[in-house]
Parts: sequence; C-alpha cells; structure tokens
Amino acid sequence: MTEHNTVTIGMDLGDKRSHLYVLENLTGEELEQTDIATTEKSVIRYFSKLEPATVVLEVGTHSGWISRLLDKLGHKVLVADPRKVRRLAGNDNKDDELDAEFLARIGRIDAKMLKPIKLRSEQTQVALGLIRSRDSLVKARTQLINHVRGMVKMVGKRLPSCSGQRFGKLEQQIPEQLREVLRPALQSIQTLTEQIRCYERLIEEKSEHEYPETKLLREVAGVGAITALAFVLVIEDPGRFSHSRTVGAYLGLARRKYKSGQSDPELRISKQGDRLLRRLLVNCAQYILGPFGPDSDLRRWGLNYAAGGGKNAKKRAVVAVARKLAVLLHRLWTTGEEYEPLRNSGRSPQGAAEAA
Repeated sequence: MTEHNTVTIGMDLGDKRSHLYVLENLTGEELEQTDIATTEKSVIRYFSKLEPATVVLEVGTHSGWISRLLDKLGHKVLVADPRKVRRLAGNDNKDDELDAEFLARIGRIDAKMLKPIKLRSEQTQVALGLIRSRDSLVKARTQLINHVRGMVKMVGKRLPSCSGQRFGKLEQQIPEQLREVLRPALQSIQTLTEQIRCYERLIEEKSEHEYPETKLLREVAGVGAITALAFVLVIEDPGRFSHSRTVGAYLGLARRKYKSGQSDPELRISKQGDRLLRRLLVNCAQYILGPFGPDSDLRRWGLNYAAGGGKNAKKRAVVAVARKLAVLLHRLWTTGEEYEPLRNSGRSPQGAAEAA
C-alpha cells in the first residue's frame, strides 16, 4: 500500500480532458470521480488544493509536463508502462473512467506492478526534438521522392538511382510532359533537403557544445553525430544500468521470452523502447556489416554469425550486431575508454568469442 500519503489518484490523460479517480488508501474507498481540462491552469487549480497525494498516470503525449508540474506541487507521481497496464487490465476496450480507477487501485496496492517509468527531463526532450524533427523531414522527402518516381514510371520511364540529397538535380531527366506537373514536388524536395541539412548542423553543434560524450561514441565506425546524440539523450543517465548488456533489452533489441515447462520457443525481438534509436542502431549495424564497413571485432563477429546459415541469417545478424553495438556504446560511455576496433583480435578464438 502507498505510504506517501492517504490518497491515490488515477489519472487517465486525454488530449483535451483527463479523468481522475480519487481513492482512499486505507480502506480503498472511492472519494471522488471527476474530469479536468488537460491544461496547465486546470491541473494547478485542482491539485494545488490537495494534500500531497500519489498520482498514477500512463506514458503519453502529456505525461512529461504533467508529471513535472505535479512534482513541483508536492505530489508523488508514478508513470506506468502502458503495455504493462494493458496486460494487467486484460481488457482491450477503452474506457476513461475504468482506466483511471484501475491505475488508482493498482497504484494503491503495489506500484511495482505498473513498471514505473522514469521520464526524461524537459531539456532532454527538447534536444531529442531536433533529431525527431529531422527524421520527420526525411520521411516526408522520401514520400515525395517515391511519388515522383512512381509518376515517371506511369509514362514508361525510370529515373536513375541517387541519394535523396541529389534527387533535385534529376529534373532534366523527367519526361517533358510531367515537368510542369512535378516541378512543385521537386521544389519541395529541394527545400526539405536544405532544412534537413540545417537540422544536421544544429545536431553537430549541440553534440559538440552540450554533449561532448558523443565524441567518444563516434569513434565507432558507422556511428555518426545523429546516432551518438540520440543514444546519449535516450539513455540520459548511463548509471541507470548496472550492466551494459541490459541496454540491448531496454532498446527492444533482445528476444522476447515465453518459457513454460519444456517449451522455450525462439521469439522475435521485443521492439520495446525508443523506436527511432533502435532504427538508427540497425542502420549502423548494416553499415558495419556492409561492403564499406572497416575491419573490427564487431564486424567479424557479425559476419561469422551471418555465415551460420539458416533462414534470414543476415537479418538476424544485423539485429544482433545492433544489440552489441548498443552494449559497446554504453560501455565506452561509462568507462571513458578509447575504442579499439580489434581489441579482441589478438586473443584466442575462444577468448575472442567470449569477449564478443
């Protein structure tokens, strides 16, 4: 039972309004159900009148600023993992009142069952906004490029392969009857490319001046400013992990488990954690294992893993290398050691394999 105070409040956050369920800790009796506008003014008006309470809410768009605000008002805030909440509730139907009550009652009995999450600071969220904004522009540019290529194919022609940065230079190769139609799209692609470069310059500057630890992570071939900064911002505090090996699971790169009796099937990775950072690490792993990846212990291990054969061996090798890369980056960050690409190459095969 919650020892912080006498009241536990389940708060189901909505984009415009949030439902509250107030529970008396000692008896489990319902004290109040109400809803308030999801605004700073309404939150302050309601919670500033209360004695210190335990407030339980789920991760969402508004959970960051609301949890920080409630903390300033003297309340204890528990931010629940939504996946854990859904499993505990065993109900796929969405009901604000029931969700708020469920959060309050579980928070009253045993908050650990909700797998409370530590939210990132506002500074970290803002810095991550640079990376996420750039990623959104890249996706928009890719969609426009695919549209232009598709239109050209419709008249029986094809545009040559090139990078997104150079796509704007292909205007003269577009069939004449489509140039007028596709010119605004090509101009938008060029504008997006310029904005993407602007974001990349900002990311470089922020990494250099505010997050110097990223320089150490960029010593690993294939890890650039974007991946290094994303890793530092998502992890935020490397001391959260007592063992570097757990970082891979935190980022959703470890296999899910469903062991029961004699059954222990080989499942896919969990894909929990930050989706963007996971994708960036996979991209780095593809470079490491690709034709231009320099020789390293990680590359040798990955190529050996892929050579084991079997269905989708190369894809599994990329994910495995991404997981080990996450472990390596955390290790470099916490120890401050200089990266040695072939550190294990001089050891015995057995020792090198164990070190990998």
